[in-house]
Amino acid sequence: MHPEPQARAPDRSTARAEADRVASLSHLAGGLAHEIKNPLSTMAINLALLQEDWERAAAVRNAEHPDATQREQRSLKRIKGLQREVQRLEDILQQFLQFARGAEINRRPEDLARIVREVLEFVEPENQRANIRQHVDLQLGLPLVLVDETQIKQAIVNLLVNARQAMPEGGELLVRLSRAGSEGVLAVTDTGIGMRPEQLERCFEVYWSDKRGGTGLGLSTAKRIVE
Repeated sequence: MHPEPQARAPDRSTARAEADRVASLSHLAGGLAHEIKNPLSTMAINLALLQEDWERAAAVRNAEHPDATQREQRSLKRIKGLQREVQRLEDILQQFLQFARGAEINRRPEDLARIVREVLEFVEPENQRANIRQHVDLQLGLPLVLVDETQIKQAIVNLLVNARQAMPEGGELLVRLSRAGSEGVLAVTDTGIGMRPEQLERCFEVYWSDKRGGTGLGLSTAKRIVE
């Protein structure tokens, strides 16, 4: 006779070690992000002032100096490019700070269909620019769901941004909201490039990302909010 397999108790030491690692990384990232945020804000302010100076100079430049005007336009284009990069860095830092600090949860009965519609309206312009067509299937008569509206909106936005990033050439995005007993079920489906098995294993891991410029916080934050 073969012995019956014995159920193994969860490895609490491993789970605790992982929790400690995430807490340590979050604390470190939060402190680093705070230190970087101040000089970035200074850069943003000075770039805005520099842009104003160049725009003012271009406005008063007369038609006798077309070459100078072209140089000013090229400089303005570079300034705006720098402003976009500074804003991108500030957005990344804000994600790190939000994850490191956490947030107080304030759950209330909410209409999840309304929340989904509002989030879709928010992301629709960017999806249109990315040639992504949104399709929505919201079941009627859904019960109110006990959630923190601000945080659940952030989780949904993160899912939709991840879907958009998976479709660099455009595609179809389907958001379906249905009912399962007394709960609402939200499903986000896209026609993107998908994930390899090794990516699926790590996609919710804090600070892990194999995307250029990725922070590894989008899906992990969404998971933490939902849980």
